[in-house]
Amino acid sequence: MAAQVGKPAPAFEVPAYDRSKDSVDNGFITINSEDLKGKWACLFFYPLDFTFVCPTELVAFNDALADFESRDCALLTASTDSNYSHKAWCESHPGLQQLKYPMIADTNHKLSADYGVLFEEKGIAYRGIFLINPEGIVQWLAIHDLGVGRNVEEVLRVLDALQTGENVPCNWKKGEDTL
Repeated sequence: MAAQVGKPAPAFEVPAYDRSKDSVDNGFITINSEDLKGKWACLFFYPLDFTFVCPTELVAFNDALADFESRDCALLTASTDSNYSHKAWCESHPGLQQLKYPMIADTNHKLSADYGVLFEEKGIAYRGIFLINPEGIVQWLAIHDLGVGRNVEEVLRVLDALQTGENVPCNWKKGEDTL
């Protein structure tokens, strides 16, 4: 069954590339979902390395990394590409050379399938994003087609709203009254 709001996020132990740790094992690491417990997590999937829309998203999320960290939220991304592809893409794309969060290599497509974002005919992930609370429960998700990038400010707005633990009205922004 795919990830659902209000249900535990699918567990995983996956290979990843973390450019910020490139000096150790070429940045190749393993990420375990258990390591994320106790903090919020934002996991977003993208279709492919070396494409057009995807780097705009990865760079925008990287630019907002301090905003996620200030909210005690780990940021990580995933595609069906390999660690080696992630590394080569980061090295060759000027905007990705400063990437500071892990890129999961879902080469067996299990993670994409578990989170319900696998586009099976193409062997790639749809654009899916998941906010997971410190207890490991999916609190928000969005999945959409390949050609449209996400709005990082909206993801942060939703994270802020979820972290209030309150009901919030439409178009609410951090600092405004809750219901």
